[in-house]
Amino acid sequence: MPRFRSPRVSSLVCYLVMNKSPLSDDTAHSRALPQASASALALARAVIEIEAQAVAALGPRLDGAFLQAVNLLLACRGRVVVSGIGKSGHIGRKIASTLASTGTPAMFVHAAEAAHGDLGMITPADVFLAFSNSGSSPELMTIVPILKREGTPLVAVTGSSESALAQAADIHLDCRVEREACPLNLAPTSSTTAMLALGDALAIACLDARGFGTQDFARSHPGGALGRRLLIRVADIMRTGAAIPTVPRGASVMDALHEISSKQLGMTAVVDAGSRLAGIFTDGDLRRLLERGADVRSARVADVMTTAPLTITADALAAQAAQLLDSRRKNQLLVTDAQGRLVGALHTHDLMAAKVI
Repeated sequence: MPRFRSPRVSSLVCYLVMNKSPLSDDTAHSRALPQASASALALARAVIEIEAQAVAALGPRLDGAFLQAVNLLLACRGRVVVSGIGKSGHIGRKIASTLASTGTPAMFVHAAEAAHGDLGMITPADVFLAFSNSGSSPELMTIVPILKREGTPLVAVTGSSESALAQAADIHLDCRVEREACPLNLAPTSSTTAMLALGDALAIACLDARGFGTQDFARSHPGGALGRRLLIRVADIMRTGAAIPTVPRGASVMDALHEISSKQLGMTAVVDAGSRLAGIFTDGDLRRLLERGADVRSARVADVMTTAPLTITADALAAQAAQLLDSRRKNQLLVTDAQGRLVGALHTHDLMAAKVI
C-alpha cells in the first residue's frame, strides 16, 4: 500500500531544508578551516632559502656538456622540441616559450600526446629537449627509442645522471637538488625551480650567441607593452599637418591664443618663413605674461615666446619621447627634421593613447 505523509510533517521538513540554522554544516565547516600562524612566515622564508640554494648550486656544475647543448641548439636546422610530463612538463612549456621569444625556434610537445600521434611533429632536423626530475618518466622513455631511430638529437635535463633518460641522451644536463623545499620532501619545489633556471640559462646563452637584440625582441613581442616601447616611433603617433598648432614669428599673442585654443595642445609652435622652428608659446608663458601685467592684446608672440624649445626627431622611439618629457617635466614636444623644420607635435596624451606610458 502507498505511504502517506502528514502535510504538517512535510511542511516542517521543507522549512528545515530551506532555512538552515546558524549551526548548519556549512557554518561548522567554516569554523574548522585551518588558520596560518606565525610559523608560516618562517616556513615561507625557509622555502625561498632552500630553492635559492638549489639554483645557486647549479652554477659550479655547469661544464662542457652545457656548451655542447647550447651549440646543438644553435646548429638546429628545425625546431627545439621541448617535452616533459607533470610539473616538469609545465617547466618545459615555459622554456619552449622563452626559447621561441628569444630567437631559437621552439615548440612544446606533451610527452603523453607524443606517444599517441604527436611524434609526427618531430623530425631529424629538430633537437628534442626533455625535462624530467626522476629521469625515468614512462611517457618519455616510451618515445626515446623512436627519437633514436629517427636520428633526432636528445638533450635531457634530469635530477639523476644514472637515470634511464640521462643514459639515453646525447647530452645530459644535471639539475639535481639536495632536497625539495616541501617539508615532506615530496612536492616538486626546489627541483622545478632549478629546472626552470637551467632552462632559462640555455635560452639566454643562445640569445647571446645569436646577437639577439632589442629590435629582434620587439619583433617577437609586437602586441605587448614591450613591443610598443621598442617598435613605436614618434612619427607613428605625432600630430602632423593642420593638426600642429603653428603661428608665424610676426603673429600677435592673441593669434597664438586662438591657435592654442583651436588645437588643444596647450601650446603653439612659432616658425619663420622657411617653416623652421623659432620657439614655442605655452599656457605657462601666457600666465607669466599676465603676472607681469603685460597687455596681451598688443604683444607680439616673438617677443614673449620661449626660444630653443624641447624637440625630438620623428625617427626616435616614442619611449625616448616619454623619457624626455618626464625628465624635463613637460607635456608637449615639438618634432623637427635635420634642418630644424617643424614636422610634428607630440603631447603626453598621444603617448598615453598609444599605451607607451
